Amino acid sequence: MSSKVQEAQEHVRAAEKYLKTSLMRWKADFDSAADEYSQAAQCYRIAREVQLARDCYVKAADLYKKNKSLFHAAKALENVMILCKEHATDNQIYDWAMDASTLYQEHGSGDSAANILDKAAKILEPRSAEMAVKLYLHAADVSSTESGQHQGAEYLSKASRILVRLERYDEAMDSIRREIGFHQEAGNIGQIGRLCVVGVLIQLARGDVVAAEKVYKEWGNSCEAPEMTTIEQALQAFDEEDREAAQRALSSPFIRSMDVDYARLATKIPLPQAIEPAPRAQVRPNAAPSYVSANAVADAEVTGTNVNARPSASQGEPGIYSYPDEEDNEESPYVAVTYGKKEQSDEEEELC
Repeated sequence: MSSKVQEAQEHVRAAEKYLKTSLMRWKADFDSAADEYSQAAQCYRIAREVQLARDCYVKAADLYKKNKSLFHAAKALENVMILCKEHATDNQIYDWAMDASTLYQEHGSGDSAANILDKAAKILEPRSAEMAVKLYLHAADVSSTESGQHQGAEYLSKASRILVRLERYDEAMDSIRREIGFHQEAGNIGQIGRLCVVGVLIQLARGDVVAAEKVYKEWGNSCEAPEMTTIEQALQAFDEEDREAAQRALSSPFIRSMDVDYARLATKIPLPQAIEPAPRAQVRPNAAPSYVSANAVADAEVTGTNVNARPSASQGEPGIYSYPDEEDNEESPYVAVTYGKKEQSDEEEELC
């Protein structure tokens, strides 16, 4: 047995002694017992006794809370989370971080409350991205109450990138809007322009070109020249359904220089389908004559046209037909008749 383990056991016995009551001690000394458990946890930690160190930290946190030492209780839970980050479950790390953050807030340390949530989110991000998003969003809420717009914007930026990675575009757009609000309060106009490009890409990934245009109209006045050029080229290409132009716009150097998650998002956006021209109508050669109704025959007899004339191919080219003038010389019975002026006789002239 190592010397550190023996030292830890001595601290544990001292803590248990402080918790006992007697005729001379009517109330347990929670503060002294919590300190002894904290020292025992450190000794176990050095001796690589993770389970024993964890138990001592948890007992110390409970005793600190009973003694209203909220900051020390939160610090003990933070030590538990860091110590057991490789052995504890995701739910345990999440619960320890939330409890420690609440204790820090009750003590009045908002920055420490947001910081512990950030640490837990970094631990959970490779293992459970959804829990990491919740922690980042909660950290942003804590920062907003503490008037830390810059720090809150960073937490929202991390949450937005994870949501884009998970293809939860609606929630990612809400996070982007909140992040823009933080930057507007802090006066970071340059960051708003880059986030406007991200918002347009998210809406295009959702397949909503109209919403992408609204994003540009809302925050486009904060964009710089490269950002405006990139957005306008992409929106024009999608509006005209030009597949090649859209691909060029989404692979522009400006988009490739963005964060990795947003650059990958541009490669996942579905390109517009090119409009193919309508096929030309084809006429079958040597086709049967079309149907002629009885009314058409009667009208043809009145006008003198030949409805029975069969189309014949001209010069061997299909689709070009001519009608032979077989009855051009035939006299029509319906030719208009004109009458000349009647000559008057001599008697009629004398009478006049």
